[in-house]
Amino acid sequence: QVQLVESGGGLVQAGGSLILSCAASGRTVSSYAMGWFRQAPGKEREFVAAIRWSGGSTYYADSVKGRFTISRDNAKNTVYLQMNSLKPEDTAVYYCAATRIHSIVVVATQYDYWGQGTQVTVSS
Repeated sequence: QVQLVESGGGLVQAGGSLILSCAASGRTVSSYAMGWFRQAPGKEREFVAAIRWSGGSTYYADSVKGRFTISRDNAKNTVYLQMNSLKPEDTAVYYCAATRIHSIVVVATQYDYWGQGTQVTVSS
């Protein structure tokens, strides 16, 4: 079993930056592909970014492309989401997830483990 815990969320003004971290416990996640999703009030959970187990390939939703960067440090069992040029529409609870599929995965149902989420609020 893998436990994922997000951190780094908070309140930031539009145009600002924030970095989220997702730490794994229980077992290493170096062999897992990782992803970030977000869910705003009244909206469905949406894909944000994903990274292969090797860290060599990434993929982003069009809404965050060019602004967000996903990375991972397998030695620390941690995945990161660097968020720049934040917009009010980025406000949501952000979740990290892990999948045993060693590739880019953008479908939530194909992820095996989920964190509890961290709130990101962008003020205008």
